[in-house]
Amino acid sequence: MSHNIKKRFIAGAVCPRCAEMDRIVVFEQEGQQRRECVACGYSDILVIQPDQVEIPTRVTPENKKNEEISPQPIKFFPNPRLKKQSENSNKAD
Repeated sequence: MSHNIKKRFIAGAVCPRCAEMDRIVVFEQEGQQRRECVACGYSDILVIQPDQVEIPTRVTPENKKNEEISPQPIKFFPNPRLKKQSENSNKAD
């Protein structure tokens, strides 16, 4: 058994056995992806299926051509508070 295994904590992951959050580490051993809970010792092999279809969400890119957006000018308005502060500092001098 090699001691050079790099284990990574998975943020927000919950252990299926003890329900502790942020205690799951993921690592590769003998060519298999594994996960393990550091709190209770639960361990299993992750099965990654390459044929899985991504669930469509509102941020999933669609197969549309990117519409070109023409550049538009940006208007900046002066902050009235900044103007008053600079006028007040000039009056004090």
